[in-house]
Amino acid sequence: MPFNIALSGLTAASTELNIVANNIANAQTTGFKESRAEFADVYAAGAKSLNTGATGDGVRLANTAQQFRQGNITSTSSNLDLAISGDGFFTLHTADGYRYSRNGSFGVDKNGDVVSSTGQALQVFPPLATGGFNTGALVNLNLQTSQSAPNATTTGNVILNLPANATAPVVAVFDPTDPQSYSNSTTTAIYDSLGNQLNATFYFIKTATPNQWQVAMTIDGAQVGAPQALQFTNAGVQSVPVGGNVVFPAFTPATGAQPLNLTFDFSKTTQYGANFGVNAITQDGYATGQLSNVAIDNTGVVSVVFSNGRSTQLGQLAIGNFPNPQGLRQLGDTSWSETFASGNVVLGQAASAGFGQIQSGALEQSNVDLTTQLVQMITAQRGFQANAQMITTADQITQTIINIR
Repeated sequence: MPFNIALSGLTAASTELNIVANNIANAQTTGFKESRAEFADVYAAGAKSLNTGATGDGVRLANTAQQFRQGNITSTSSNLDLAISGDGFFTLHTADGYRYSRNGSFGVDKNGDVVSSTGQALQVFPPLATGGFNTGALVNLNLQTSQSAPNATTTGNVILNLPANATAPVVAVFDPTDPQSYSNSTTTAIYDSLGNQLNATFYFIKTATPNQWQVAMTIDGAQVGAPQALQFTNAGVQSVPVGGNVVFPAFTPATGAQPLNLTFDFSKTTQYGANFGVNAITQDGYATGQLSNVAIDNTGVVSVVFSNGRSTQLGQLAIGNFPNPQGLRQLGDTSWSETFASGNVVLGQAASAGFGQIQSGALEQSNVDLTTQLVQMITAQRGFQANAQMITTADQITQTIINIR
């Protein structure tokens, strides 16, 4: 009997050493969760029922419990490195189904899909046309690498000051090529429907009537209609046209783009003092944009930013959680799968109830405490040695009995 009991102790100590060795080996593995050996004593069924003070039959491994406590989060230089601060798992898709991981080291494959280091596709809730996300569906996160479509200029705002003491130009007939036919000018960029940048120049012509001006426009040197009235009150506030909107005639660019129909708001233009000054000119057009950045906020919303300043939401990270994470099946590659013991996965959005926040440009390190593991290793080693000694002692006793004459 002592042989079997000691042998079970050797097996238990060896199993614990294996678990400790695996923890130590993965001390630098991103998203790794350490395991802990949990043992139970063994008694014969009859001894349990009779409760006669039986010595027991040894020990057995009851469970290898995974420890899902938070690991340290360290910063990185990649926006596609992600960490979950709190509960939850990244949802990944493979040919075999869904996996769940805390390893947020992601990259992009040849198809533009965001994948883990082992090629598993990161899952997101797709965006809805009306805003928000469809939390009832999962799709691969695919970075939109195509260009952002341009937008032709249609409206804008002109905020400047015209000198109150200006006099009418020497040349009475406006000619954009003759500086003596206008009082002041300023240029801004606008865009056609193909994304080409055009130069729009505003010319301001003081009339002989007090507080009355005209504004003309050229696009790349071509005049757009005749000069239009721009009038101010005796307090220097713009009054004509009412509301400040100056509508210019349609202009067809030489680039082959659609005609431009431009309306600029001059309501904040003033006539004060003696200096001409431009405060701001804005317009709603923009050029073709190239993908320049990927941004992921703490709720897991993934946006791509283009060089033209536009951004598009591609989805929201689908974060999974379980009633009993310790029941998950370990698959390797720091990923887990759902089991009956873990309960059904609950998918949700980061930073909501029951789910941690997302940190972009960061990774969660292994939660292995090396100091604790080294102490545990010594303890398991001592247990192994003691059980081995028990076998030696039992052998000596047996040999003594055999040698009795």
